[in-house]
Amino acid sequence: MNRIERVLKKGEKMLIPYITPEFPLPGVTLQLLEALAKSGADMIEVGIPFSDPIADGVTIQNSSLVALKNGITLKKIFDLVSLFRRNFDTPIILMGYANSIISGGLEKFIFDAVNSGVDGLIVPDLPVDEAENLIDVSKTYGLSNIFLVAPNSSEERIKLISEKSTHFIYCVSITGVTGERENFGDGEFVNFMSKVRKFSTKPFVVGFGISKREHVLKVWEWAMGAVVGSALIKKLSNASDVSMCVKIASEFLSELKYGSFQ
Repeated sequence: MNRIERVLKKGEKMLIPYITPEFPLPGVTLQLLEALAKSGADMIEVGIPFSDPIADGVTIQNSSLVALKNGITLKKIFDLVSLFRRNFDTPIILMGYANSIISGGLEKFIFDAVNSGVDGLIVPDLPVDEAENLIDVSKTYGLSNIFLVAPNSSEERIKLISEKSTHFIYCVSITGVTGERENFGDGEFVNFMSKVRKFSTKPFVVGFGISKREHVLKVWEWAMGAVVGSALIKKLSNASDVSMCVKIASEFLSELKYGSFQ
């Protein structure tokens, strides 16, 4: 059974942090993954740094540039996931752009990802209509595909994405790029969630703009999980060493999930 499926079967509300590997410092990734798993992360999303991340706001764009300067590569990401897998079963989901994934061969990418311990994949610039090859190869190796729906997605589109996603779908809470938002959970959000709940046959999580405990609780009213990315990346950018990164990530995740540091 895929680790994602195992977590979903628990039926519990999830918190899913996003990190950019080797940000803000070289050598931080493994300790950061372990700290997030210990602090209650139900799944962890790991970005594949890319020079032109069109779906990402300034915070994650900058973190990608720093990570690339710090020497992150696709092979290193796989190696780090393998090390993480020695002690932790927390599902790992990679988020990467199509060029990063197909440049070295799609099947090789998926084989290496699964072999390292990756459980799922999000490709924000690959429309589901053009993803049949990805879906077919992923099924062969047991990799979960997660496709995105947005507030302007039609009923038919939500149905299609729900059908093509393996275990769950990812709702982009706002039309635009990633980033923190002060206002979250307004009437437009409620209408969007109502539409997804009505037309999706798969569980769904929500990301983009989530930065506070109250945002997480609002998401949990509707969805199985909340994804927190830019807010965590922004906090980590202030860290001067690896131990500080671990402390910041652990306390922030615990605050978001439990309301206090556990």
